[in-house]
Amino acid sequence: MENHKTIDIHAHFFPEAYLRMVAEKGENFGMRCSWDDGALPVIDIGGKMAPIEIRYFDFQERLASMDRQGVGIHALSLTQPMVYWAPGDLGKALSEAYNDGCAEAHLAHPDRFVGLATLPMHEPELAIKELERVAGEPGIRGIYMGTRIGELELSEERFFPVYEAIQDKGFAIFLHPIKVVDPARLKKFYLTNFIGNPTESAIAASHLIFGEVLDRFPNLDFCLPHAGGSLPYLIGRITHGWGVRPECRHLKNPPDSYLRRFYYDTITHSHPALDYLIKLVGADRVVLGSDFCFDMSYQQPVEFVMNHSGLSEADRNLILAGNARKLLRI
Repeated sequence: MENHKTIDIHAHFFPEAYLRMVAEKGENFGMRCSWDDGALPVIDIGGKMAPIEIRYFDFQERLASMDRQGVGIHALSLTQPMVYWAPGDLGKALSEAYNDGCAEAHLAHPDRFVGLATLPMHEPELAIKELERVAGEPGIRGIYMGTRIGELELSEERFFPVYEAIQDKGFAIFLHPIKVVDPARLKKFYLTNFIGNPTESAIAASHLIFGEVLDRFPNLDFCLPHAGGSLPYLIGRITHGWGVRPECRHLKNPPDSYLRRFYYDTITHSHPALDYLIKLVGADRVVLGSDFCFDMSYQQPVEFVMNHSGLSEADRNLILAGNARKLLRI
C-alpha cells in the first residue's frame, strides 16, 4: 500500500494550549505540569513527572517521523492525564483546548491529521455540550475516552446520554487506559504498562458487554487499544462463566458474540498474537496502531503489518487503512 494511504489510529498528541492550561491551573487539583521557556514540557503521567518529547506537539517533527514510518495519517488522541481530574468548567476548558488543537492540526495539514475529540465525561451534561460544539470542528472524526472515568466503569448509566449523543453523531469511541487495576502490585518493572494497560482494556470491554451498553446502543462502535488487551485470550473463559454464573444471566447473548462489536488495534508486539486476533475477529475488525510516540510504541508500525505472514493483500489494505477509513468516515 502507498505510504500516504496508511492510517495510524493510536497516535498521541499534546497541544501547547492544553499543556499550558494544565501548568497554569492543574496544581490546585493535584496535577502538575511545567514548561519553562526553551525547555521541553514535563507533565504528571500516572503519578510520575515525565518529559514530553517534541514530536508530541511539533507538527514538523511528527510529520518527519510519520514519513519514516510510512504512515500517511495520524488520528490524534490525548493520553494521560486526560481531563477527568479537573472539576467542571476546567475539565470542559481543557477538552476545548485539546479539541481545538486537533482542529488546528487538521487545518494546517488536512491530508495528514484528523482528531479524536476528548470529552469531560465525568460531567455528562458538559460532555454533551462539548460534543455538540466539537462535532462541527474540522477534522474531528471520533471520540477518545478512558477505559474508566475516574473510579466509575463505562457501564454506569449516567454515561448513557453521552453514548446516545455520540451514536447520533455517527462517531466511534476509541478507548485508552488511564488508571490500572491494583497499581501497587504493578509499580515495579513497569508492569503498569506491560500488564496493567492490557488488563484495563479487557475490564472496560467486559463492562460494556455485561453492562448491556452494546445492546442499548447497537450502532455505536468501540475501538480497543493494545489489540484488545487480554480480552481476546480470555473470551472463552468469560463466555463459559456467562453460561454458569447467576450474576450474568441478565445478558441474553453469549459474550463471544460481541467480539465483532469492537475494533482492535495492531499493538501486540507479537506476530503469533496478531495472527490469533485476526483469526478470532476477522481482518475487517483490526486497525493499524502504533502508540506514537512512547517508548512502548512500534517504531515501524506499517512494516510490522507488511511482514505479517499469511495476510492477503486485501486484508493488509483493510488493516493499514480501509477499516480506519470506515471508522473515521474519511
